[in-house]
Amino acid sequence: MRLPGPRDLGTLITLVERSSEQVVALLPRATELLGSAGRLLGDATALLDRIETTRVDAQALVERTEVTRSRADELVADLVPTTQRAVALLAALEPTAERASALLESMEPSLLKLQPTLERLAETTDPREVDAMVATIDHLPLLAAKLETDVIPVLDTLTTVAPDLHDLLDVSKELNLMLGKLPGMGRVKKRVDEQQESEGQQPAT
Repeated sequence: MRLPGPRDLGTLITLVERSSEQVVALLPRATELLGSAGRLLGDATALLDRIETTRVDAQALVERTEVTRSRADELVADLVPTTQRAVALLAALEPTAERASALLESMEPSLLKLQPTLERLAETTDPREVDAMVATIDHLPLLAAKLETDVIPVLDTLTTVAPDLHDLLDVSKELNLMLGKLPGMGRVKKRVDEQQESEGQQPAT
């Protein structure tokens, strides 16, 4: 083994000096790389924070979506009976609608004939007449009650009153005959008849 000599020592010093120069030259670059690495680490940390925030927001959105879906399922479940009832009602109304359509078709000729009359009625009817008709219709229940409670019972009693009226007329005729036979009553009866005749001929005021 050869021992290093002075020449080797000089070579080593030269190498060390060169290495030191290279290290000194590389220090700014290393410092810049460290700064870049720090910035990258900060950016990575911020990115991770944003990712976490996005994940939390996405989780909250999923939860709200789940709640909305549950409510929608409940709403659909509540609508099912209503829909079924509506379908049943439509099915029940279908025969009525068919009968109504057939009735309208059968009434169409009569309605066409009545159309001129209805148009004439609409043109000539005064609003006051309509009001009077409405008022009359409003009084119909009262009139019907009066007829039932007052007029109809009187009409029913006329059948029993008629014989009594006939008897009363016969009695009055007999009285007239008897009065005519009394002395002086003929002139009185004549004056009464003339007065009644003159009153009957006078125009009503």
